[in-house]
Amino acid sequence: MIVVTGAGGNVGRTLVRGLVESGESVTAVARRITDGDVPAEARAVPADLAAPRSLRPALSGADALFLLVAGEDPGGILAEARDAGVRKVVLLSSQGVGTRPDAYEHAARFETAVADSGLDWTVLRSGGMASNTFAWAESIRNDRTATAPFGNVGLPFVDPDDVAAVAAAVLRAAGHKGATYVLTGPEPTTPRGRAAAIADALGEPVRFVEQTREEAHAQMSRFMPLPVVEGTLAILGEPTPEEQRVSPDVSDLLDRPAHSFATWARRNAAAFR
Repeated sequence: MIVVTGAGGNVGRTLVRGLVESGESVTAVARRITDGDVPAEARAVPADLAAPRSLRPALSGADALFLLVAGEDPGGILAEARDAGVRKVVLLSSQGVGTRPDAYEHAARFETAVADSGLDWTVLRSGGMASNTFAWAESIRNDRTATAPFGNVGLPFVDPDDVAAVAAAVLRAAGHKGATYVLTGPEPTTPRGRAAAIADALGEPVRFVEQTREEAHAQMSRFMPLPVVEGTLAILGEPTPEEQRVSPDVSDLLDRPAHSFATWARRNAAAFR
């Protein structure tokens, strides 16, 4: 059995569905998940990564765990998994651990804990996800406007469905023990270009408004810790060559090209209508 934490999120929801369709036994975990949130073949178990003991009912009988960076006790989470008989853990982390470790110390602690857990482990370091642009959904629906800083700086945003597909492949197959994969899209796209791709998907114009760094900082500080705000703005505004590099890992692991941002926008156009 495979336990998927964050099962209600952009990656976890797709991962649960994909694993079920592949014939796997799946337990879907989130804080307020219900049976109605998952396919009929999956088991839904409410639990909170901030309280590792709450995971015990979900982990009972599990062989593998898909783990998010959440809570403050990765060692406690992994101890619960190990005690339940889990043999493999796949951690969804951030590319920033490799490129800006000081800003992504929280995720780095999870990576260290996974590597020290005694379990077979694999780390997936995701770049920025296409689903981050859901932050524009309300403004695009209301007045066809998208707002972001650094409008002409390109980054290879990754489709969350590709992250889920990679996670499913790694969870289901051998040969990934001790590996760290960087997951990106197939080409860099700019905020201005992403707004244009959403406009194309809608068949209607979307106006792009470029924020100053200070405006973006104030907005992001309302819901993100300050070090993460600073690290995120640094990546968005002054990315390193590694952060702009297109990784081959998605295409290598899936034997197909990574999805483009335009593909993601067409699939999710309804969210912006």
